[in-house]
Amino acid sequence: MRTVWAWARPFAGLAILGLLVWRLGAAAFLDGLRLVGVGALAAALGIGLLTTVLSAWRWRLVASRLGLRLPLGCAVADYYRALFLNAALPGGVLGDVHRAVRHGQHEGDVGRGVRAVVLERTAGQVVLVAVGAVALLGQPSLALAEAHRVRVTPTVVLILAAVAGGALAAAIGLRLWRGGARWRRAWGTALTDVRLGLLARNSWPGVLLSSTVVLAGHLAMFLVAARVTGVSAPLLTLAPLLLLALLAMALPLNVGGWGPREGVLAWAFGMAGLSAAQGLTVAVVYGVCTFVASLPGLGLLIARWLARPRPARPQIELEQRVLTEVAAPGGGA
Repeated sequence: MRTVWAWARPFAGLAILGLLVWRLGAAAFLDGLRLVGVGALAAALGIGLLTTVLSAWRWRLVASRLGLRLPLGCAVADYYRALFLNAALPGGVLGDVHRAVRHGQHEGDVGRGVRAVVLERTAGQVVLVAVGAVALLGQPSLALAEAHRVRVTPTVVLILAAVAGGALAAAIGLRLWRGGARWRRAWGTALTDVRLGLLARNSWPGVLLSSTVVLAGHLAMFLVAARVTGVSAPLLTLAPLLLLALLAMALPLNVGGWGPREGVLAWAFGMAGLSAAQGLTVAVVYGVCTFVASLPGLGLLIARWLARPRPARPQIELEQRVLTEVAAPGGGA
């Protein structure tokens, strides 16, 4: 089943892209590639630098609270490499897996290294979901446009959240009861990590601040993409649409980030009274900009590969040993 799911995720992203081409045509994709200019790419690199440094600082903060060493320079370099791998490989998370395992191996505790990355990414997603929920409450038609015009109110949201939280708690409780001591220890470790890494007084302000600024950077990148494509709608109108696209990017049904983002943004633009094709073009421009913003990670990967020590070939080792012996006193006798 794991193998089937691993293959199904990229195919789902490709299916979404194929459906968009079938419904909206290829012109929206080609327009997005054509409209990306030097100014947009420069803005993408600048915004990418800001968000990467702050994300790496958030990772360093969480890791240090879990007892792991992580210099900021190393964190920024590893984060850039992870961003490039996320953008270049299917699934969108392989880069994060790489930096988590590598950091854990370097510190001698792979489990704790993985948990630090999971907590760091979770903090960003929690801020995104919270801000997205507030924005969607201002435009409920986007959230339930197809649900028979059900009115979204704070009471409805609280009821749905309570039901979802109760179901999650019941599932966790059942798993702990059936899993025995092993699962109870794992759950206790996870709660301790959350308390130390995210909720401690010397941790949560920095995590919240960095996550908020990183989210603002992603929205700024989307706004650049919207302006490049000629969308003149105000930010207050675009913000909920862009937040929906960011939420869609968290779905593991993509090919290097492509798929759900384009589908959701095309749908959201259409529901907001804008052009669905224009929404797709904005998503394409954003995808190109984020990929360019991750290219420093490719340079760092190449630099690491070039700097990696290479073992000498056996023949070279033999020649060096013979030369050493001959050059030694009495070696030529």
